[in-house]
Amino acid sequence: MPEWNLKRFFGVAPLLLLAACGSSPQPSTQTSSSAPAANLPEGKVDPATAGTISGKVLFQGEAPVMPVIDMSSNPNCERQHPTPFRAETVVVNPNKTLRNVYIHIKDGLTPARWAPPAQTAKLDQNGCVYAPHMQGILEGQDLEILNSDPVNHNVHAECQKNPAWNESQAPRAEHKFKKFSNEETIFPFTCSVHPWMRAWIGVSKHPFFAVTGPDGSFRIEGVPPGTYTVEAIHEKLGAKEGKLTVAPSGAATIEFTYGS
Repeated sequence: MPEWNLKRFFGVAPLLLLAACGSSPQPSTQTSSSAPAANLPEGKVDPATAGTISGKVLFQGEAPVMPVIDMSSNPNCERQHPTPFRAETVVVNPNKTLRNVYIHIKDGLTPARWAPPAQTAKLDQNGCVYAPHMQGILEGQDLEILNSDPVNHNVHAECQKNPAWNESQAPRAEHKFKKFSNEETIFPFTCSVHPWMRAWIGVSKHPFFAVTGPDGSFRIEGVPPGTYTVEAIHEKLGAKEGKLTVAPSGAATIEFTYGS
């Protein structure tokens, strides 16, 4: 992992190392079926019986203070942040909920082959920071990678179940488009030029996933009736599971709690 500015960040190095690929707990990527996708029926949901899964991810205890990121090595990055920018490893919202938690149905779905959406998922590099910090995409869906910065970046997808790659992207260059063919939850994107840059992506076999936002809530719509194992995954704090049942046209709720 690239070194931080030791003079200003020696004290936070252990925190950053925890967030590195492979150092945080690796959640299971178990699927509902081992059959090749081509042999599975097309995934469909009857809108007349589809339900929803919603909930929150809570955080107990004192919220950790994230370190201010030192961008002084690149003035073009630093000047884009008039106020200090802090690492997004653990973001606790004002209402004591947790942001950037990937939520997905881990088990219980009927095996199916879900067509990827025509709409691309986007990963931007803006202010020498990846945005969004956490997102989910479907197998085979296009990931559109932008560089909105006036500086060069090296986009490094540190996958394990998909082929890893590391490619340069010039300032405000043409967008890159990438696809991931295998389920993988979750893996980091880093930048070989700017070691503080980090984002996470979960690749799902199905469209039933979400990411918690500024209020710590999530909502998954169009879920077929059934009993499911739902998993929450945080980049540093690990994975948690819960079970629920979605009745026909019903609304099921679930909460996860991290912290002390």
